Amino acid sequence: MNKFPKDFFWGGATSATQIEGAYNVDGRGLATCDCKTAGSFSKRREVTFIDKDGHHGSIPSNLGGTLPKGAHQAVLDEYFYPSHEAIDFYHHYKEDIALFAEMGFKMFRLSISWSRIYPTGIEEKPNIKGIEFYKDVFNELQKYNIEPLVTIFHGDLPLYLEEHYKGWANRELIDLYMKLAKTCLTEFKGLVKYWLPFNEMNDYLLMLDMFGNISTKESHKESFQIIHNMLVANARTVKLAHQIDPENKVGSMICGIPNYPGSCDPVDILETRYRWEKGIYYTGDVQCFGKYSPFSKRLWDEYEIHLEAEQQDFIDFKEGIIDFYTFSYYMTNIVTTHEVNDIVQGNFANGARNPYLEYSEWGWSYDPKGLRYYLEVIYDRYQMPMIITENGLGAVDKIEEDGSIHDSYRIQYLKDHLHECKVAIQHGVELIGYTMWGCIDLVSASTGQMSKRYGFIYVDRDDEGNGSGKRIKKDSFEWYKTVIATNGEDL
Repeated sequence: MNKFPKDFFWGGATSATQIEGAYNVDGRGLATCDCKTAGSFSKRREVTFIDKDGHHGSIPSNLGGTLPKGAHQAVLDEYFYPSHEAIDFYHHYKEDIALFAEMGFKMFRLSISWSRIYPTGIEEKPNIKGIEFYKDVFNELQKYNIEPLVTIFHGDLPLYLEEHYKGWANRELIDLYMKLAKTCLTEFKGLVKYWLPFNEMNDYLLMLDMFGNISTKESHKESFQIIHNMLVANARTVKLAHQIDPENKVGSMICGIPNYPGSCDPVDILETRYRWEKGIYYTGDVQCFGKYSPFSKRLWDEYEIHLEAEQQDFIDFKEGIIDFYTFSYYMTNIVTTHEVNDIVQGNFANGARNPYLEYSEWGWSYDPKGLRYYLEVIYDRYQMPMIITENGLGAVDKIEEDGSIHDSYRIQYLKDHLHECKVAIQHGVELIGYTMWGCIDLVSASTGQMSKRYGFIYVDRDDEGNGSGKRIKKDSFEWYKTVIATNGEDL
């Protein structure tokens, strides 16, 4: 029967950098996101810096961007940084969690800010204020019987580790991360049971193909090494989590962007398969099977990859297989080797336009059946419980004169995607949860905008950081409340 299972994890998802704010409060150190400016559909976010001569500057914030020699990232007075205040969840978490509980949430996905626990990443002892904050949040969730799903690293690396260790390309980060993971698993034992060590590590390869201008052999070498180091840390976290508390469940979190061939040309068919292998399966296979798959050799040969690895890494892979598979889903892409004139120029969506689909104003395809396709392909491959940890629609919302917000477009989007989840369940997929992305308005990761809104809850803050911060329920709030109350029967 195409029904959502009993005890299905209905909820929403966020990340620390996009909601917390309080970037310099209670001992938190600077993270890489704190030096990232706001952008828009037509303008990329930028990273600000001070060069060796003391001059201020900025570079586009995308893969492949490099600072001038001798420069270092810095927060500068003349720029606006959306993550500094975000929606100030740090001071509003009780109010926000109460609203989640009113909708009936069974699960809330959030992430840990590494620099709130270890301000530079190299401290021997954690920042107690940071630990206390997350304990308070988890206790508040427990009060309403909402299960936290915690991402330990959601991309907000302590700035010190980026500048002094060159980030995740350096194997030393494995041990530094494991210190963070052990602290979280120990301090939050009994409060958190569901863990995601990393968010979308496959992005390091996925984005190289989606932004062809940075797809060089050198960029691939760095990305493969970064992913290897993260996979090692991921496997070790699985083992450690099970040792600390046998009740712990640890999952993956993959950026799920299915690829369709642009034609029935066998070359397009093969290239599409290879994109799936490189962008989706490469990381997922290690996490689910405990080893690199045979096609990995083809990729390593193609890009002349020689991983810096130790024998223990491969033992860790075997001993650190995840318990469940989670992924984000927003859109699908077309893969073709043929010249095309109709190109999509959206954020993270550069490629041939699919004539059978509609597109959002940010250039993302509207493809609910693509979600079913991904669920069925992935479940067939791994056959482990699945949670959709990100899925949602970014749109401009209007407040009416009476204070209401009619977001029927968001309701329709979610309705269409949840219907396809039902079909996938009927087809045998073990789907156990759905945490809609941006359940409360937050700072868009891709553009830094607040006006690109995702939430059931409107937050009165604009793209320049102005506003009261007031929370307002949208029409979708009551709709999702009904969906949860009926366990997805009433969409």
